Amino acid sequence: MNPYIQLDKTSLPDGSLLALYQHDGEFILEYNGLELMSTNLTWSEQMLANLGCVDLLEGTTTRPEHPRVLIGGLGMGFTLKRVLELVGSPATVDVAELMNQVIEWNRTYLVEHNGPLLEDPRTNVILADLFDCLGDGDMYDAILIDIDDSPDALITEDNGKLYTPSFLKLLRESLNPGGCLAYWMAVPSPKLEMALKKAGFNLEEHPAKPHEQSEEARHRIYVARLNS
Repeated sequence: MNPYIQLDKTSLPDGSLLALYQHDGEFILEYNGLELMSTNLTWSEQMLANLGCVDLLEGTTTRPEHPRVLIGGLGMGFTLKRVLELVGSPATVDVAELMNQVIEWNRTYLVEHNGPLLEDPRTNVILADLFDCLGDGDMYDAILIDIDDSPDALITEDNGKLYTPSFLKLLRESLNPGGCLAYWMAVPSPKLEMALKKAGFNLEEHPAKPHEQSEEARHRIYVARLNS
């Protein structure tokens, strides 16, 4: 078996370790020694884009003249790649990413898989916490969030604020009429379901496979729209 090669590593604000590995032509992102995501398991990340941007597809009557999408968490870029494929042009896709090293990995190592996504004129990468990217008057047609495994399995303790009533209210106020909010979760999350419903969203739960050929759909995509 070929060895895992550590390409780079960085520390999160709370001291947790994030590292990028390469193995048999695939890239693996590890968090404190545990696999967080890989270039071989991207199906559910793409599904997040498919479900969150269903009303923004190029050539459809529901597509706004200039769609605006916000993605919380760049990861390995697969959600961003799929959004750009779906929404066409013109469009603006803001991506909030807390870790500069993750941005650089997408510009270097991961360009082998996804190409120069960050150089696309529609892409605007913001080095910031998602929480700080809302509330300044910017409005979006879709907000896609893929940051934590669940509200009970946070990447950093500070991420707990992304599931609070005040943050969900901020999300509501940042969506254009007819806009869509979608969360990726590694497992079913009754806590998130309850929070979204209490915030006034209509909610759909979609099982999602890690890989197209996977037998088990263990991940979840929660699609939330405002009550009319």
